[in-house]
Amino acid sequence: MSDLLIPAPPVEVPPEGLPIGDAALAVGLSVDTLRYYEKEGLLLDPAPRDGGGRRRYGEHDLAWLAGLVMLRETGMSIADVRVMADLSRRAGTEVERLAVLEQHRERVVAELERTRRHLAALDAKIASYRVATAPSDEPPTLQEEGTR
Repeated sequence: MSDLLIPAPPVEVPPEGLPIGDAALAVGLSVDTLRYYEKEGLLLDPAPRDGGGRRRYGEHDLAWLAGLVMLRETGMSIADVRVMADLSRRAGTEVERLAVLEQHRERVVAELERTRRHLAALDAKIASYRVATAPSDEPPTLQEEGTR
């Protein structure tokens, strides 16, 4: 079931995997951030190493990283991503993962509502300044009329 929740890798991954620079680029991270995520235990498994000791990221690694990036872009904390990673390493934790995701969704919805309120306030200010700065011989536009 957990494989269904992981997005497809954003690039084609060769059988030997991708080096860290290519993996980071593929998912939109810096190499430093990818190393940090690995150090913090946010990956499902440590990246395997090639014969020279260099990290190689496989298809499943990149799919997980793409999901991790998405969660971070929604504002999920490192702590919550760590919880998701810990839970995802164990079978039978779908209920707990669902709870983490639902709690995060509530935070995202609250933030979205705040953002909508801020956007409405900005629109009202912009409309006021357009009216205040419009030449007096021009009638206000319909949009400006509605914001008075």
